[in-house]
Amino acid sequence: MRIRPATPAELPALQDIERAAGAPFRELGMPEIADDEPPGLDVLERYRAAARCWVAADGQDHPVAYLVAEPVDGALHIEQVSVHPRAARRGVGRTLLAYAAERAREEGLTALTLTTFAEVPWNGPYYARLGFHTLPEPDLSPGLRAIRTAEAEHGLDRWPRVCMRAPL
Repeated sequence: MRIRPATPAELPALQDIERAAGAPFRELGMPEIADDEPPGLDVLERYRAAARCWVAADGQDHPVAYLVAEPVDGALHIEQVSVHPRAARRGVGRTLLAYAAERAREEGLTALTLTTFAEVPWNGPYYARLGFHTLPEPDLSPGLRAIRTAEAEHGLDRWPRVCMRAPL
């Protein structure tokens, strides 16, 4: 598995990965999440152009997972990490997060942050196993508060949702 920057031609494949990775949410009674459209090509291109869109590529150099992130209040905020179900349970997500952590350290950022569903096994509990801890609401930075507000407006608060942080 090789981690590398995404190419412009791969952005539609990242959308396909996102759709496939979302499908298991249906089994948890979260069809709205399963059916949610992935980020648009323009959004993915913005992350790619900023050098903040990385893929995990298989032996044929085809993306099987991706991660997009941006700096928020001194941390690298993981906006999305998605692994195609065919590549799941092989440490691909963990490897992408470790790569993002290295890039964040190089930039002098102090942590990784993310928002996630608290009770979805491959979300909150998974990130906790990787060293992330839940941030209480009063401890959220202004940028994280803005992200949570946008998520609530998008309807994601129908299910328990948290901000998490892993120091670097």
